[in-house]
Amino acid sequence: MTANDRDDSQGIAHDSTVAVVGTGTMGQGIAQVALVAGHPVRLYDVAPGRARTAADAIMARLDRLVDKGRMPAEERDAARERLTPVGELAGLADAALVIEAILEELGAKQQLFTALESVVSERCLLATNTSSLSVTAVAGALRVPGRVVGLHFFNPAPLLPLVEVVSGFTTDAAAADLAYGTVAAWGKSPVRCTDTPGFIVNRVARPFYAEAFRVYEERAADPATIDAVLRESGGFKMGPFELTDLIGQDVNEAVTRSVWESFFHDPKFVPSLAQRRMVEAGLLGRKSGRGWYDYAEGAQRPEPHTAEPADPPASVVIRGTLEGSAAALPAMIEEAGIRVRRTDADRPAIHLPAGGRLCLADGETSVEYNDVVYFDLALDYRSATRVAVSAAEDTPRALVDDAVGLFQALGKKVSVIGDVPGMIVARTVAMLVDLAADAVAKGVASPEDVETAMRLGVNYPQGPLAWGEQVGHGTLFDLLTQLHKRFPTGRYAPSLGMIRRAYAAEDVVPS
Repeated sequence: MTANDRDDSQGIAHDSTVAVVGTGTMGQGIAQVALVAGHPVRLYDVAPGRARTAADAIMARLDRLVDKGRMPAEERDAARERLTPVGELAGLADAALVIEAILEELGAKQQLFTALESVVSERCLLATNTSSLSVTAVAGALRVPGRVVGLHFFNPAPLLPLVEVVSGFTTDAAAADLAYGTVAAWGKSPVRCTDTPGFIVNRVARPFYAEAFRVYEERAADPATIDAVLRESGGFKMGPFELTDLIGQDVNEAVTRSVWESFFHDPKFVPSLAQRRMVEAGLLGRKSGRGWYDYAEGAQRPEPHTAEPADPPASVVIRGTLEGSAAALPAMIEEAGIRVRRTDADRPAIHLPAGGRLCLADGETSVEYNDVVYFDLALDYRSATRVAVSAAEDTPRALVDDAVGLFQALGKKVSVIGDVPGMIVARTVAMLVDLAADAVAKGVASPEDVETAMRLGVNYPQGPLAWGEQVGHGTLFDLLTQLHKRFPTGRYAPSLGMIRRAYAAEDVVPS
C-alpha cells in the first residue's frame, strides 16, 4: 500500500481492499460492514468452501435489506461485485486492512498473522477481533508488531455501533489512528483503549452479573426478582440472569474467568460458583433450552416476588436531606397525599409511624439495628415501577408494612428481599462506578470513551461515571467502604480512582 492509499486521520481509502479471515457469524458481520461502506472485500477461511458459503449468506442478508426498502437494489448489486471469496491467503495480497475473526486461540492467531506478514504489503494494517486475548501477545510473534491493533466489534456487527480500538503495548500510534478513522468512516462509534483484560466493556461490566449472582448465592432473592429490580428500578434493559441465558452461561462464565485469571485472581473479578454449577450441569440458557429460566415450549416464566398490598402511613418524618435520585421522594410522598414533616439530621432517613427508619441502602444491614428497613437505589424514582426493600428476620412486621405501603402509595410494586448489605441496584451501581473510575485512573480509556462504551456496548441506561455523579461518588464510596467491612476480601475496597473522585467532589470527610 502506498502513502496515497491511506489517510491516518480519516482511515483507509474508500476504494482500498478489506480482507476478513474467519467467516463465522462475527466474520460475516464485519465483512458486511466493510462491504456496505464501499470497500472491495476479500473473504478467506481455512475450511474449503466456507468463504463462498459466507459470501452467499452476506448477499442473502443484503437481499433482505433491499426487500425491506432499507437498501437500494443498485447498491446491493454493486456490493456483490466487490465481494470476493478466496481459497488461499495469497488472495489477500492487495489488502489495506486485514481483520481476523478466527477462533479464540493465541497460537492460531499468531500463526495466521505470521503467515500474513509474507503476503500483504508492509503498510497493510493487521487487526484482531479478539475479545479475550491480549493484543500485545497476538502481535508478539511478528516481525513488525507495531501494525497490529485490536478492533473488537460487538455481535451482530452490522447493527451494534460500538468498536473498541485496542492499542497493544507495541502498537504504533499511527496504526491505532488509522484503525479508529476507518471504523468511524464505516459509521461505527469507536472508542480507544489500552490492552487490558476485558478491554473496556468486558472489564467494567463484570459487576452487573457478579453482584446479582452474589445476591442470589446469599439467598436474598431469586433470579426473577433480581432481574425485575434491576430492570424496573435500575433502568437496565435486561436483568443479568435473563441476559446471561441469552448470551450463554458457558460464554459469559468463560469471559468472567478469563478476566479474573488475566488480573491474577483479583477479588473484584471472582467468578460465581452458582454460574459454574449451571455450566457443569449443561444449563446454558436459551441455546440448551434451560438456564436460569426454562425455555421449553409452554414453560411458565417465574414471577418476581411482589409484596401484597399494605396500608400506607398517614404521615412520615423526613430527617436530613435525601440526595441523588432519592431527593425526589419527599415531593412524591406529599403528592401521594401523605403528610410530610421535615427536620434536620446528620443521617438522612424517612421515619415511619411504626417507630423505625426507612434508609437508602448504604452497605449496612437491618440486623445491625432493631428499627431500620432499607430501600434500594433507583435510577429515577418517578419512572421506576418497582422498588426493593430489605429487612432482618426480627424487624417488626409493622415497620416493613409501613415501608411497603409507602412505596405502593407512590405507585410502585415492592419486592421484599433478604437482609444483604448494599441490596441489589445500589451495590451493582457502586461496583460499576468503581471499576469505571479505576479504568480511567489507570489510563485504560478516557472518561468519555468509558461512558460511550458502556452505553453502546451493553446498552446501559447511562454511563457509570454519570451515574456516579448523580448518586454522588462520596455516597458510593461510603457504601463500598461498608461492604468492605462486611466482606473483607478486597472485592469491595474502593479503588484509588473512586477515592480520588469522592474526595475531589468533597463528598467525604477525612477521618
